[in-house]
Amino acid sequence: MGEQQERELIFVFTGPDGSGRKTVADSVGSTLGIAKVISFATRKPRLGETNGQDYHFITPELYEQFDADGEFIESVSVNGNRYGLRAKDIAYNLKKNGSIFLILNPEGAHALKDTYGEKVVRIFIYADRRTVQQRQSVAGIDPAIIESNLNQYETAIRYQASCEHAFENYDLAHTVFDISNTLENYLQRNLEERD
Repeated sequence: MGEQQERELIFVFTGPDGSGRKTVADSVGSTLGIAKVISFATRKPRLGETNGQDYHFITPELYEQFDADGEFIESVSVNGNRYGLRAKDIAYNLKKNGSIFLILNPEGAHALKDTYGEKVVRIFIYADRRTVQQRQSVAGIDPAIIESNLNQYETAIRYQASCEHAFENYDLAHTVFDISNTLENYLQRNLEERD
């Protein structure tokens, strides 16, 4: 039997701000060796964020140029900042890597599902309201932005019902383990444990 071509799948990690979706997604992607497609953002990097690793941080002017040229498959405004995902980045990474992962808010996850259909597997990451508030405070996020995010919490939580999978995130190692096992079923790589 010849080498099986890796399936073209787009794993989208979504959920409320403060749910830990980014930390979980990066850990699962690293565990499974799945390539990450990075979105563009017009905001400044937060403490601990790296350009080209968390987002491509660009000027509002460059963002508008990309948008005007039709580069973005998905573009949203959140707390006065713009976030976008380029179609060519998805196409390139799917062709090169087979399966990819992204971290998007529910609106972005919905847009991707509409565009790519069955290739998209949405993984909803959540925690209770108090926990997400606490996590954002510890991360040093502006209190006004935390309040805005909390105002969107119920809307984000409702999106869980639309997703293929949902995982609560209180114990990172446990969450990553469960999601990695779930996604391995999609990848069908038949990995074997080796000593």
